[in-house]
Amino acid sequence: MQKTIRKRKRSEPHTFEQRLEEHRVRLESELAELPRGAKREQIAARIEQLRTAVELNAMLSMSE
Repeated sequence: MQKTIRKRKRSEPHTFEQRLEEHRVRLESELAELPRGAKREQIAARIEQLRTAVELNAMLSMSE
């Protein structure tokens, strides 16, 4: 019996903005389930960092 080798199909590459957006959405859903506390504040801060990263990337991309 001969084995056939199948190449793994690669997904479409995601842009930097798409990856940031997906990560932000994941964190927001996690945030919605957390009670008040340090962990919730850390995730909220991370979400704000992601928003800032998107804005900075947009500003830098406009100058090109």
